[in-house]
Amino acid sequence: MWRNTQYGWGVISILFHWLSALTIIGLFILGWWMTGLGYYDPWYNQGPWIHRSIGVLLLLATALRIGWRLMQPTPKGEGSRLEKVAAHLGHIALYTLLLVVMVSGYMISTANGRGISVFGWFDMPAVLYGLPNQASLAGDIHWYSAIALMLLAAGHALAAIKHHWLDRHSTLVRMVNPAHRPK
Repeated sequence: MWRNTQYGWGVISILFHWLSALTIIGLFILGWWMTGLGYYDPWYNQGPWIHRSIGVLLLLATALRIGWRLMQPTPKGEGSRLEKVAAHLGHIALYTLLLVVMVSGYMISTANGRGISVFGWFDMPAVLYGLPNQASLAGDIHWYSAIALMLLAAGHALAAIKHHWLDRHSTLVRMVNPAHRPK
C-alpha cells in the first residue's frame, strides 16, 4: 500500500503528488498576488518570505519525490500508444518546468549573496550569485515558467478527467486510491 505496484500508485507517491499540486497552486496564487503589493503594504516583506520558505521546502520535497519515483515501479499506463507517450512526455515536462521555476526562484532570492531563511528553521545557502542581471533574468524565467507550469498542470488535470469520464480508465482513481486494483 505504501509502495507503487504495476497496478497503481502507493500512498507515498499519492501524497507527494497531491501535496505538491496544492503547494504549487498556492505558491502561484501567492506569487501573483505579491506582484501587486506596494512598498508600504504590510505583506510586502512577509509575502515573499513565506513564498521563498515554502518554495525551498517544495524543492526539497521534489528532490525526495524524484528519488522515490526512480526507486519505485511505475504503474502500467492505460490508453493508446500515443496517449502513453504523451503522458510520459507530459510528466517529464511537468518535472522540468517545476525544477526551472524553483531554481530560478532560488536564483532571484540569492542574487545578493545571502541565503534563504526557511521560516527561521534553517538557511538555504547562496551557492551561485553575483551574475550580471541575475535577479532580473531569473525573475523573468521564474514568472514565465510558472505560467507555463500552471498551463501544463491544467492540461494534466483535464487529461486525467478525460481519461476518467470519457475513456473510463482508472488513471484518476489510481492517484486517489492506493488500494485500487483493476477489475
